[in-house]
Amino acid sequence: MVQQLLMILGGILALISAGTLSYSYLSQTMGPREVPVSTTTNSIPSVAKKVATTTPVKTVQKSVANTTPKATPVTSTNVVPETVAVKQAVVAPGPLRAEALPVSAPASKDLSLHGVIQYTNIARAENGSLPPLVENSTLDLDAQIKLNDMFAKQYFEHVSPSGIGPADLAQAVGYAYVVVGENLALGDFGGDQGVVTAWMNSPGHRANILNAHYQEIGVAVGKGMYEGHNTWLAVQSFGMPLSACPAINAALKVTIDANNTTIASYKAQLEAKKAQIDATSTSDPSYNTFVNEFNALIPEYNNLIEVNRANVASYNLGVQTFNACIAAAAVH
Repeated sequence: MVQQLLMILGGILALISAGTLSYSYLSQTMGPREVPVSTTTNSIPSVAKKVATTTPVKTVQKSVANTTPKATPVTSTNVVPETVAVKQAVVAPGPLRAEALPVSAPASKDLSLHGVIQYTNIARAENGSLPPLVENSTLDLDAQIKLNDMFAKQYFEHVSPSGIGPADLAQAVGYAYVVVGENLALGDFGGDQGVVTAWMNSPGHRANILNAHYQEIGVAVGKGMYEGHNTWLAVQSFGMPLSACPAINAALKVTIDANNTTIASYKAQLEAKKAQIDATSTSDPSYNTFVNEFNALIPEYNNLIEVNRANVASYNLGVQTFNACIAAAAVH
């Protein structure tokens, strides 16, 4: 009896043992398994992550908004009007006629170009220690044309009967200037020193001779028939050449304009590429290509903006210096 019970109990234990092993096996072969991440499923998160770290669209847009206006150079229209307005400045006091010399006066002395220049520079040295004026052959021609025209057309004014004035003459002979001035004298003044002394005794002509802005002078003297009398005419042409003011860097302006054209092209490319990115799904294989192309262009664009900003600052400083020189010369 006991032996039969033991046999039954052993059978039950064997069944239980077999069931456990069977469950363990089934759980290993049929239970849930961890699915390995495939390269296909990884591509989308990778793109998403890349977009998160390489979408400097806001940065580029900020750069466009904040730097493009600053990269706009001062154009010639901002410089030329100021220059031209002062460049046309002319100082021309009323013509000076000599009074009749007394009978006891010594015989008339001839006038000479270099003698008039010499006494003009003596007057400048004795009145404020001003630097001497340098004879300029173009201004000599300017003065000679004026003298010949007055004899030919029988007038004694700064503006001819046909409306030609000192500014027109300077332009005609090719004298680029900031300021020009003109002194005229008619009659017998007793020589070079006499005519300069007469000019110095006339407030307007004196101011012309002592104008600190002038650097160059041209003179013409001649004797001929005027109003039926054989008499002397003398012309002084004063000038401050345009070269006296610091030159504006025209080559730099060309570079700035060329850079601005390239910047505009870059901006258009970035905007087109950004639109292409926005219209492409992140799961599209081309998406990362578009992002990379966009990001590669950003540093080129921003670097060129920085270069042009520095160029513009340098150019504008030159313009400001030039304009300051022009403005100072306008004060007589």
